[in-house]
Amino acid sequence: MSMKTFARHGWTNSWRNGVYPFHHYHSNTHEVLGVYQGSAEVHLGGEQGRKVKVRAGDVIVIPAGVGHKNLGASSDFAVVGAYPDGMSPDLLKDEPRMLKDAELRIVNVPIPDADPVRGKDGGLSGIWKQKP
Repeated sequence: MSMKTFARHGWTNSWRNGVYPFHHYHSNTHEVLGVYQGSAEVHLGGEQGRKVKVRAGDVIVIPAGVGHKNLGASSDFAVVGAYPDGMSPDLLKDEPRMLKDAELRIVNVPIPDADPVRGKDGGLSGIWKQKP
């Protein structure tokens, strides 16, 4: 997956690197990760979440508030990440004193205008719905 693909659908402020080896989440934006090299096992959903194996060609959309962590990766593992409308993500860990404010931000994160890969007519666009 490339930054250009994501940017074409409004997911910008992109970067290339890996996934942090500690649980973290973003309370102010959703995030897309596109694996372009290697493989890894990623823990999604915090400590009680699901462990998922990813490899080159996979795309993961992580909704605001969902914890994620790299559990281990091949030496060549690399991803590109981006955010809807070029948002600048915050970086939060499991800190109970921050949770109440984070929850207020999470519920107000807007649904993206387009899926990062398929655009306005596919993928998440047909699944995510705006709050009534």
